[in-house]
Amino acid sequence: FAPHVPRSTWAGLQADVRTAAAHVRATTAVTRLHSVGFCYGGGMANFLATQLPDLDAAAPFYGSAAPLEDVAKIKAELLVVLAASDERINANWPAYEAALKQAGTRYALYQPAGTQHGFNNDTTPRYDEDAAREAWKRMLALFERTLRRRVSSRRFA
Repeated sequence: FAPHVPRSTWAGLQADVRTAAAHVRATTAVTRLHSVGFCYGGGMANFLATQLPDLDAAAPFYGSAAPLEDVAKIKAELLVVLAASDERINANWPAYEAALKQAGTRYALYQPAGTQHGFNNDTTPRYDEDAAREAWKRMLALFERTLRRRVSSRRFA
């Protein structure tokens, strides 16, 4: 059990993640950042995309949309993974997608038929092995492509 969790706030966690990203940048040789999160972490991946202009890519899995007023700040390429049946999360998708389009954000949606929130978690009855494998494959392809794109642009810039 993590005794600090009941005292955690969304704003506090957001500040912690921004600070962690800055620390990684300041203390390591890391030149590229990617983010992936599931459920609450998916919402954090969407949030990070609005806060880190040097984030290369993010793969939010069934997470809350980023604040619509901040979507124009997203420079990362996104793979948005949603379940087919996820009333709370999917309710925000049309407005989020419209904001992504208006901002010119590079994104792809993967929403496999017949899936439920948490379909990538193999410890629950909602697990869908085929959909999980495909989502993971698409995420790895995004990360590989964005890693190469950034390296190539630096090499020849």
